[in-house]
Amino acid sequence: MRLGLDGRHALVTGGSKGIGYAVAAELLAEGASVAICARTPDEVAAAVKSLSEVDGGGPVSGHVCDVTDADAVSALVASAAAEHGGLDILVNNAGGAHPGGFEDLTDEIWKRDLDVKLFSQIRCTRAALPHLRRSTAPRVVNVNAVYARYPDPAFFATSVNRAACHNLTKVLAQQYGPEGILVNSVNIGFVVTPQWANIRARRAPDLTESEFFAQLAAEEVPLGRFGTVDEVSGLVAFLASDRASYITGASIDVAGGMGKYS
Repeated sequence: MRLGLDGRHALVTGGSKGIGYAVAAELLAEGASVAICARTPDEVAAAVKSLSEVDGGGPVSGHVCDVTDADAVSALVASAAAEHGGLDILVNNAGGAHPGGFEDLTDEIWKRDLDVKLFSQIRCTRAALPHLRRSTAPRVVNVNAVYARYPDPAFFATSVNRAACHNLTKVLAQQYGPEGILVNSVNIGFVVTPQWANIRARRAPDLTESEFFAQLAAEEVPLGRFGTVDEVSGLVAFLASDRASYITGASIDVAGGMGKYS
């Protein structure tokens, strides 16, 4: 099924690996041009080289950017829009894992986690707004977590900060709906990404990755397994498309049934 993204221009933050890379590849395969950003130059260059080989893909560009730097974000958005001829789709995917309970988290960890999760979405969306207003099909998709509505003390900072991201999505959708700018949230559960190496090292260093994943999934996920990045990227591409033209303010889980709420 073609989603009608030919000729659209997208920016994906945290796009050099994991979910962000999968989203960039999916959008390219659907005919969009894509700019990605990440903090590490070598990773950005490698991702662009690989993404440029996606069948049917449009142009792809890479940008080195720390989304906790407001000036860098403004420069990123301006450069991506100029290079690709506009901006129709913003995917706020940048993030990181800071597992730990309340007493494990210092002020600096709290500030960093809030900055890279909530404030990166605020900064990128603010910078993108002038370009989105010129688009005929503007979309913002925020990649969040089920912990926004399913708090877990083992992921204390994520539970608190993703709740703020969840409500950011809701109020952005309300404020900018009259302008036709659609804003939605995709909430992930346990998805295999590079950041899980850090989590396993902290929580279960004696287990192999497969053992750790199996144990967590058995405890938390009705489907009994971790998800894959491709299972997330398909939904993001759909929400960016014309097929989702009457969806805004939605909060959709991609979590295998994880998240015990109604």
